Amino acid sequence: MENDTRPEPPMNAEEKATIVGFLEFLRATLRWKCEGLTPEQLGLRAVEPSQLSLHGLLRHLTEVELSWFVECFTDEPLVYPYTASNPGGDWNDLDPASYAADLERYDAAVAKARAIVDELEPGTLGKWRDEPITLRWVLTHMVEEYGRHCGHADLLRERIDGATGE
Repeated sequence: MENDTRPEPPMNAEEKATIVGFLEFLRATLRWKCEGLTPEQLGLRAVEPSQLSLHGLLRHLTEVELSWFVECFTDEPLVYPYTASNPGGDWNDLDPASYAADLERYDAAVAKARAIVDELEPGTLGKWRDEPITLRWVLTHMVEEYGRHCGHADLLRERIDGATGE
């Protein structure tokens, strides 16, 4: 794990830029933890019976991005790519040959989420399971979600090849 080019969150910015800055740092951290590994290594699980793997994390966070941004703040019909017909499919049925396509799907989900966020203010209301929810809450939740999973990614990466890094 070399060439840490993750964007640093701004230290003196308004609310939205600060929260989005931390989210972008964590998105880049996930990508960084996956760099330089083979598709087979990305599918390795840390400890049985845990289903956690870097590949699975990437697939899970693809659906998380779609769920919290597209589902809450647009009227677009949403089909979850991994779990729509297979609960747990984001963590299971990992095919090393699908990693490149799964990475592209993740990048597309993040790009879609960014485009949605760019158009909204922190207090904008969306809907989550018929309840009103603010973009502020969703962004803060996403920082928590990625923070937790980047901690998992740290442990997974260290187990795979010994690489560590903030």
